[in-house]
Amino acid sequence: MEREALDASTPEGASSSVPSASMIDTVSAPPVGTVQAAPATVDDLGQATTAAPGIPLRATGLARDLVAISLAVVVLLAAMGVGGFFLYRALYSPSAFVQHYLSLLSTGHAADALEVPGVAIDRSALQAAGLPENASDALLRQAALATLTDVRIISETTSGATTEVTATYKAGRYPGTTTFSVRREGWAGFIPTWRFARSPLAVVDLTVHGSMSFQVNNFRLDKRQVAPAGSSVDPAKAVPMLVFSPGLYSVRVDTTISYSQGVAVLSDAPMKNVPVQLQTKPTDKFVSVVQDRVNDFLNQCATQQVLQPTGCPFGYVVNNRIADPPQWSIKTPPKVTVVPDGEGWAIPPTGGTAHIVVDILAIYDGSITHVDEDVPFTMVGTIDIGLDGTASIRVSEPGSD
Repeated sequence: MEREALDASTPEGASSSVPSASMIDTVSAPPVGTVQAAPATVDDLGQATTAAPGIPLRATGLARDLVAISLAVVVLLAAMGVGGFFLYRALYSPSAFVQHYLSLLSTGHAADALEVPGVAIDRSALQAAGLPENASDALLRQAALATLTDVRIISETTSGATTEVTATYKAGRYPGTTTFSVRREGWAGFIPTWRFARSPLAVVDLTVHGSMSFQVNNFRLDKRQVAPAGSSVDPAKAVPMLVFSPGLYSVRVDTTISYSQGVAVLSDAPMKNVPVQLQTKPTDKFVSVVQDRVNDFLNQCATQQVLQPTGCPFGYVVNNRIADPPQWSIKTPPKVTVVPDGEGWAIPPTGGTAHIVVDILAIYDGSITHVDEDVPFTMVGTIDIGLDGTASIRVSEPGSD
């Protein structure tokens, strides 16, 4: 019966032979219920691997690639975060804002520094801060700036809406430290913008005795140019002037009449009033001119043929009459010195010697006495300097005023 079944399943014309037992043993399939071992392969690294049962080798490599890509993305995002932080600190933080302002001062860009938000200030804010509201802005220019180097931001502290940024620097050869108040102004897209919460400007209240003209960092000024009263300025009053902080301002006088050593003023705090007093000294040239004027004046006095020359510091007293007009001459002119006197100058008490030749007629007997003698005298003087720079000298005896 088995034979018939085989014959019945064989198509017509096909061979009806059955494979031998030896052939069945050679090519036999694995038994039902067993799993054939996967063949060994070589991976991308050249090492022998074995695929998991039922999982293709290609799927295992893809998973490994996805893990590597994920790690790369994480590293990239972390690097971008760190880079973004440092970019923010360098370009968009409050410290970067202050650094930009200080860099402008360091390079002499005064006009650009004034354009930094929060630097320029109106008069009402000056008054509210207790500063002169009529302070001149003449020093807020490149010509009046001194060198600013070694600028470093050393701290940044935020409290509420205000951030305090502290910087160190060297103004000229003087080290300094200044703390700035900064607050957020708004946003430019995703980038924050900042402004000074308190203007970094300050005021130098300058009083110069003995000169209408002075220099600040070699920038020459005149009180009549910068004082609120203009040409009607009281020379004795201080002149308020706005300055940048930080900044070094060296004030001195160097004119044909007077001079002074430089006084260095370090403006290191925003919205601060810095009083400066400067007393000048007369130049040798000025003293020489005064000496010549005094000599001329005394020589003019000597031309008066009277015993008491009018307006002059010397004279001669007699109790009798004179036979002839006296003859005066200046034997030893006073050696003039000049000292400060308020906003002008003065000649302190100075001695000199005049000489008189005169014949004295005695009233009671008509006898004549010939006088030929030296007449010591003491003089003082005041010197006023006009608006045009000319000196007005007044000489007199001590106590004659």
